[in-house]
Amino acid sequence: MAETTYTFAGVAKILDLSESKLRYWAQIGFVGPSVRETSRMLFSFQDLVSVKAAKELVERGFTVTQIRKALDTVRASLPHVDRPLDRIRVAFDGETLVVIDDGAAFEVTGQKVFAFGLGDLATRAASTPTRASKSAGPETDGRPRPTNAYQWFTEGIWLEEQGQEEPDRLDDAIACYRKALSLDAGLAAAHTNLGRIAHRRGDAGAARAAFEEALALDPDQPEARFNLANLILEGGDLELAVAELRRVLQVDPDFADAHYNLAVALERLGGRAQARAHLERYLGLDGDPAAAWATEARVLIERLAE
Repeated sequence: MAETTYTFAGVAKILDLSESKLRYWAQIGFVGPSVRETSRMLFSFQDLVSVKAAKELVERGFTVTQIRKALDTVRASLPHVDRPLDRIRVAFDGETLVVIDDGAAFEVTGQKVFAFGLGDLATRAASTPTRASKSAGPETDGRPRPTNAYQWFTEGIWLEEQGQEEPDRLDDAIACYRKALSLDAGLAAAHTNLGRIAHRRGDAGAARAAFEEALALDPDQPEARFNLANLILEGGDLELAVAELRRVLQVDPDFADAHYNLAVALERLGGRAQARAHLERYLGLDGDPAAAWATEARVLIERLAE
């Protein structure tokens, strides 16, 4: 029986996680797909478990840097545990994780791993201090102050997410991304996120410059090229937009939104059959037939069939 696999869009939908964050985690080697199928990478069920564990730990207040450090410690101390993130079950505080392994629990602290009985686990978990709510803001929610480029970048991501409901947070996110770039000028993803904020604020020129800077550093980054293609599409250069979206799909054939936007551009250029094919591909990747964009895609398919 063939192993069940999942696309980026599918995993994002299952775990209620933004696809852009999932793609970034894969890009930096944190968690990602392990199954290669022709030219694309897919998630196995165990990959799905790892992403779920990663998401839960991040939501509990751990930074990606802390989690990666703990995983490195587990791999070094327990070499037989080849997928430690699958086994993480309890987070006690900002420095400690617990790994469940064959009936024993291992507390990961600093550079050491301490074993203790599973019978103690409930007691230890019950004494866990509660994390402050993230709504309190970066200065009061107990999260550590960033000390390197990567931490400043992830702080920016969190602030940008808060900016969905609190627009003033976007200025803080911009400051974090710029701080990250001052420490690591090659951090292409920070340019991408700065471009996304500029686009959201209506500054197309600044957005395009940021996306182009990201692509100068990392030509294969699909998020930057996808966003650049959207700007071009909005500007009315349909043929260039199509070319850029095709380049996105060469790198990432499962980028659902790229299929949708490419279909829109092709339909405007008169490529009805190709547009329909990309819309059908989009519906196959999106995974939620009730979503608004899926409804729009079906309406457009029906129009193209007339």
